[in-house]
Amino acid sequence: MAKILLLGSGELGKEFTIAAKRIGQTVIAVDSYPNAPAAQMADFSEVINMLDGNALDALVEKYKPDYIVPEIEAIRTERFYEYEKQGYTVIPSARAANFTMNRKAIRDLASKELGLKTAAYRYATSAESLKTAVSEIGMPCVVKPLMSSSGKGQSTIKTKADIEKAWKYSQDGSRGDVAEVIVETFVNFNYEITLLTVTQLNGKTLFCPPIGHHQERGDYMESWQPAPMKTDVLKEAQQMAEKVTTALTGCGIWGVEFFVADDSVYFSELSPRPHDTGMATLAKTQNFNEFELHLRAILGLPIAEITQERIGASAVILASENSGNPTFEGLEKVAASPKTDFRIFGKPTSRPYRRMGVVLTYDTLDGNILEVTEKAKKLASQVKVISG
Repeated sequence: MAKILLLGSGELGKEFTIAAKRIGQTVIAVDSYPNAPAAQMADFSEVINMLDGNALDALVEKYKPDYIVPEIEAIRTERFYEYEKQGYTVIPSARAANFTMNRKAIRDLASKELGLKTAAYRYATSAESLKTAVSEIGMPCVVKPLMSSSGKGQSTIKTKADIEKAWKYSQDGSRGDVAEVIVETFVNFNYEITLLTVTQLNGKTLFCPPIGHHQERGDYMESWQPAPMKTDVLKEAQQMAEKVTTALTGCGIWGVEFFVADDSVYFSELSPRPHDTGMATLAKTQNFNEFELHLRAILGLPIAEITQERIGASAVILASENSGNPTFEGLEKVAASPKTDFRIFGKPTSRPYRRMGVVLTYDTLDGNILEVTEKAKKLASQVKVISG
């Protein structure tokens, strides 16, 4: 069976590893710290700085994997081009990984090359150039590091006094060694969605039912599937998602994010892997969850269709303090609730606002998605992460 080198071993990597092990694949889980969630499930684990290209090269040479699967942004992705030349398969592709790990590359591709509608944007490489960008874009505007994950380093500028703080916060939250930021005009959207898009080696592009989500501090707090939206609006988002994933090439699942406003659908961001908001699919809302879809697409297994089986939601369990041995209180309340499940990620340490688990709720297709989501939020809030 296939040997998969998983670069990044957080909660998304853990669920992907579980899916891979269920059908007999070999997984080497890599992260920057020992005992990461996926490492607890994998056949082998390695601890390296993935921004160290030589260390990355050594791992590829050591394991000679069939597939190289990135799960995070902080990777020396330019090495992927060389791996492809050597005959390795990078997921979705070296091109896709390099473009999508950097907001500048993917935004320029979407807006300038493909003509997708996006928020107006500029780039900045210092606090001073950020002031210039803000003056051109106008306020309010959003600042994001070119390389970051889960909203880290992202903030909104509403007044001139926010600019210096936004720059410092962006640098604190940036991953890798790229100091540049993107500055976007604030889109007055009605809601935002993640459209999980599956590209296949020898099959048509498929779409999961749209996922709605709510963010705080730039990170998702809860998500629900399906997100109610008009058919023509969904069709427009699907066309945009197919256009950009086709341009990036490769197979696997993509988390394509959109803002939906009165006037149009705006392309926002794209991740070439399972998306955190897609954890709602762990509530068995689909015939295959997002991790199973990613794996099947990677292995070239045909996916005939994606069907919605029920409605569902996810809500995060957050830590509130630093701990070297976190434990949980209140899980019995979740377990006692009907049509409910949960996942504990197994992260060895906690810190304020770190995502430590997720509560999952669901109902039949004719159920109320708002009620299901509120139930997930309420139950998640009752679980406390404490020092062990």
